[in-house]
Amino acid sequence: MTKTLYLVRHAKASDSVSPDIVRPLTSSGMIDTARMGRNLSTKISPIDLIITSNAERTQMTTKVLCEQLGIPEEKVYVLSDLYESSPKHYLDAVNAIPANLNHVMIVGHNPSISYFAEYLTHADIGAMPTCAVVGMKIENQAWAEVGKKSGDLIFYDSPESILGYNS
Repeated sequence: MTKTLYLVRHAKASDSVSPDIVRPLTSSGMIDTARMGRNLSTKISPIDLIITSNAERTQMTTKVLCEQLGIPEEKVYVLSDLYESSPKHYLDAVNAIPANLNHVMIVGHNPSISYFAEYLTHADIGAMPTCAVVGMKIENQAWAEVGKKSGDLIFYDSPESILGYNS
């Protein structure tokens, strides 16, 4: 069975709030997330699980994506290990996904989520802009077996690219 993994960098957050973990999305971040959610709704399979960091900005991004994609709250799992973490924490999260789930989204932070996308796909992702989404398929592997170069990039979208601008 082919599995799909969507890696999402949180949308634009306020710079003026402290401490960092409670920074909310800006109004433009909310708009970008809604637009990205509508775009994703036309191109992805129904999501079985969303794993998100415990930061306010990832939680807000997740909430808007859930609204746009029709994902119920009970499919959201908050994992504090994704906040101020390394790509290894993202890999640990993927490796722990229950085997019966096939379509999973992770909402996290740069630079770790961009590094993780490159690690899995071996594609030249660079620094993902806010609210960017990397979609990949994982063929013939259980989540517990996912590692370096396990994913095949199927798309890389940003709020700018879906509007027809370069990111």
